[in-house]
Amino acid sequence: MNGAKVLPPEGGSQGGIRPAWLALAAQLRRRAVAAAALMVGGGSSVLACPMCFGAEETSVIDGTKLGIVVMLAITFAVQGGFVGFFLYLRKRAKRIADAELDIEWSALQKPPRTS
Repeated sequence: MNGAKVLPPEGGSQGGIRPAWLALAAQLRRRAVAAAALMVGGGSSVLACPMCFGAEETSVIDGTKLGIVVMLAITFAVQGGFVGFFLYLRKRAKRIADAELDIEWSALQKPPRTS
């Protein structure tokens, strides 16, 4: 079998075959978790570039820090705009659905027409 591992059947109809890409995805996930753990637990030297780590506080470093703060603020503002827009759409859809339900309910409550 090319690129597949055979596993014992688990009661499914597929016969217990695990594609190779699932194994590759699991391996990549383990590596990503290990890299994230190394960055979080590795200390601040992992997160700093060689020019900034241990450098004196100069105007260039202050400007870089301010630039990072500004870019983060813009990113959060745009994301907040998207969240607000989708919350508005959800509220509007609910209001329209409630209005349609009221119209349908009032139509059902009218006495039947007899000719």
